[in-house]
This record gives sequence, C-alpha cells and structure tokens, in this order.
Amino acid sequence: MTEDTEKKMPMIAARETGPGPGRYALPSGVGFLHHDFTKLQQPAFSFGHRLENSMFKKDCSPGPGYFIEPLISRYGKDGTPSYSILGRQKDPNTFKTPAPGTYSPEKVHPQGERHAPNYSMGQRTRYRKADTVPSANSYSLPQLLGSKVPSKRSSAAFSMTGRAKTGGFSEDLAKTPGPGRYNGVDPNVSGKKAPGYSMLGRSYMPGDSTKKPGPGAHKPEGVTCNKPKAPSFSLGIRHSEYITPLIIDVPE
Repeated sequence: MTEDTEKKMPMIAARETGPGPGRYALPSGVGFLHHDFTKLQQPAFSFGHRLENSMFKKDCSPGPGYFIEPLISRYGKDGTPSYSILGRQKDPNTFKTPAPGTYSPEKVHPQGERHAPNYSMGQRTRYRKADTVPSANSYSLPQLLGSKVPSKRSSAAFSMTGRAKTGGFSEDLAKTPGPGRYNGVDPNVSGKKAPGYSMLGRSYMPGDSTKKPGPGAHKPEGVTCNKPKAPSFSLGIRHSEYITPLIIDVPE
C-alpha cells in the first residue's frame, strides 16, 4: 500500500480526540443571571444590605412577623364593600311589663307584725383635692404599758426609791445580809392553800419470818429412793495395743 492510498481513506471518528458529552451543558433554569431563555422565568427579588447599628443609623425596619392588612395593596385599599351586623334597637316607648318571676313576696315582711330595725351602709363620700386627709401613719393606738391607760384595765404600778448612802451597805459592808438571811414565804400563806396529805408507814401481816426455799430449790428429778431408776452408763478410756506403755522408772 502506497502513501497516496493512505491519504484518500476517510477519517475514523473514534480516532478523533475531542470533548465528551459532559463538556456541553444547557443554560440553568435556576436563578436570575444566565437563565434559559426558553424556560419561564419567575420574578426575582433582592435583599437590601443591613444598616449599621450605631448612634447615627438605627435599624427600625419591621421583622418577619409584620402583618400586612389583606385589604391593602400597593395601589391602596381595594375598595370592596364591607358590612357589619348590629344588634336590634329597642323601642324606648314600649311599656315594659314585669313577668311573674319579677316579684318576690317571700321577702316582704307581713303587715302589722313587728320586726327588727333595718340598717344600710351608704357609700363613702369622695374626698376633694382641697380636703386635708390625714395619712395612715397619723393614727396611733394608746400605749398599754404604765398606769395611765385610757380605755384598758391596768395592773398596780410600783416605783422604786433610790438607795440611801447614809447608814447603808456601801458604808459598812458588815451590815450586808447574806443569802441565808432571807426566808422564803410559804405560798399557802398569801395564796389559796393546797390540800395536804400524809403517808403512813408500811404495815406487815403477822407470821413466820424465817427463810423458806423457793420452787427452784427442789429437784424432784434426782430422787431415786422410792422410784425406779433408769440404768446409767459411763464411757471409759479407749485403750490401744499399739500405744507404748508409759515407763517412769528407768533402770540404770
């Protein structure tokens, strides 16, 4: 085969080196930039940048929970009619006849019979701004200590005089009474006397005062003189023929 015949042969596509099928891509259908012009594109919105939080610029925009009235659009109020239902008005000229349950004859006192007086408490009179009303801490109850209590019964009041310096204990300490100088006053003297009781000595019945044995001192199970005795056995020492006898005296 010559060189001319090799040049006239058609080119094989498998021998050609080129990009694969993943090299080619259709335009994207997501986003706003480079969108596929054969597809329907939705409106795109952008978020503004956040304002700086400083003393000159404050972020005062509403949050995501801001409620927009559905009747208001970007062109203003939609203008659809709205209606409200009101209650039925009462006729002021209609005569209001009371029903049978309006009357309470059981609450009416019988005519001609006496009854206790009835009292009612009126409403407290409102104070004016010009009135001088005392505060809560202006009132105070009288003291209950001392002898001069206006509305309470008081006990007897006593006073103690000063100690005399002349002839007192401070001049001569020998005159000072000791603890045993004072005698306690019996409460039965100044108060109601308590009942008094006396205790007598213990009395014994006359009889024999010798010591007798108790029930535990007797042992009837050990009596064999007048009752049959059971046989009794004793265990001796076990002897073995292999034990060497104890020899104490050893001949020289």
